[in-house]
Formats: sequence, C-alpha cells, structure tokens
Amino acid sequence: MDQTWSVVVFCYNEVGTVRKVVTKLIQTFEQYKPGLYEILLVDDGSSDGSADVVRELAAEYAVIRPLIHPVNRGIGHALRTGYANARYENLTAVPADGQFDTDELIPHMNVPDRSFVSFYRLENTTYTMLRNALSYANRLVNRFLLSFDLKDVNWVKIYKTQAVQSLKVELESSLVESEICAKLLVTGHTVRQVESRYHPRESGVSKGASLKIVRQAFGDTLTLARVLNTFKRQLRTR
Repeated sequence: MDQTWSVVVFCYNEVGTVRKVVTKLIQTFEQYKPGLYEILLVDDGSSDGSADVVRELAAEYAVIRPLIHPVNRGIGHALRTGYANARYENLTAVPADGQFDTDELIPHMNVPDRSFVSFYRLENTTYTMLRNALSYANRLVNRFLLSFDLKDVNWVKIYKTQAVQSLKVELESSLVESEICAKLLVTGHTVRQVESRYHPRESGVSKGASLKIVRQAFGDTLTLARVLNTFKRQLRTR
C-alpha cells in the first residue's frame, strides 16, 4: 500500500526546535515514504524568529510548504490552516516543540479507511499540577457532556484527509480536535489508541495552559455540545 501523507508541523515561538523536528521528519519519510509526502509548516505568528526558520526550511526542502499567520491566532487556527491545505491521503499534525517523537508514526504508515489513530501520552511528568488537572477535566467533559472518550484527545492523531476535509469544522479554539474526533466517531469511524512517550521540552515554554487558551476552551465547550447535537440531528434526517 502506497498511502501518501500530509504532515502538519505547527509552530509558535519554537525557534530552538523547529528545524530539528522538521529535519527528523524528512529523514523518516524519505526512508519509509519517499516521494509520497508533504510537510505543511504552519507558523502561528511567532515573534522569536521561528517564521524566518520556516522560510529557510521551505527554501531548502521542496517537500515543505510554508503557511505563515501574520499574527498569533491560536492552536485551533494553526490546525485548521494545516488541515485545509493538506493534499495527500493520510493527515497528521505534530508540534514543533519536539515533545512528540515522530518515529512513533512509522508503525502506522498505512491507515484503513474510515478509521483514525489517536496517540495518548503515558505520562505527563513535565506538566504542572494545573495542566494535569485541566487535562483530566477535559477528558471528563468529553465523556459525560460530549459522549466520547479518548484517552488523550489533545495529542497527535492520524486521520484520513478526505474524512477531515469533508467535515464542517466550526470551532476555532484548541477544541478543534475534540470536534473532529467526536464527529468522526459519530459517523462510524473507528479509532485505534496507541501509547506515546511525552518528551521534555528542549527550549521554549509551553502555551497549552495559558489563561487565554483555557478561558476560550471552557467557553467553547458548551458551543461544541450544541454543534455536536446539531450534527447528530442532521445525520438522522439524511
């Protein structure tokens, strides 16, 4: 099976690691999928010179397409930009901070139709107590309010590009992944959950638990519940 890949690398102020992450990705895919992949390098309005590195990498490697936001719009927008521009069969998004080992993609180079892979972190030893609590709360909300239960909805996935692009994604916050996964499960897609090691940061600071992101995510939770209810009703009337 010669399945093709679109790999989104999303970056916000990761000047210290983005080149390392991207060059490792290229080495991996040149070994396992030569000529069958693209890298969509999304810079989300970085202020530390990351965008310059993105442009340099795009000039060096023909497989890279740079997608640069002039201002920071948040992880939800970064993911949506990458997903909307994907051209190949399989779709994944990895952070430019190096905390996901991209070699973990290797056993899953070919993904069955109507399915997706969801990686989950075995341990979050670098998380603060607040961020671990927020992650646990997020899982409870997904289970009891949104009626789906993934071990780590906020970590790396492998989707079928057509499946994601066929959805009308309405949210713009970090809950984009929750919306996509919930809609795929509702429409009968199966999920394979795979253990993943969470690597410590080599540079930069985490943005996932910033007050702005947390406030927006909690505010969007009820919106997501409404969106999913509407989506389910529309499916029943088809």
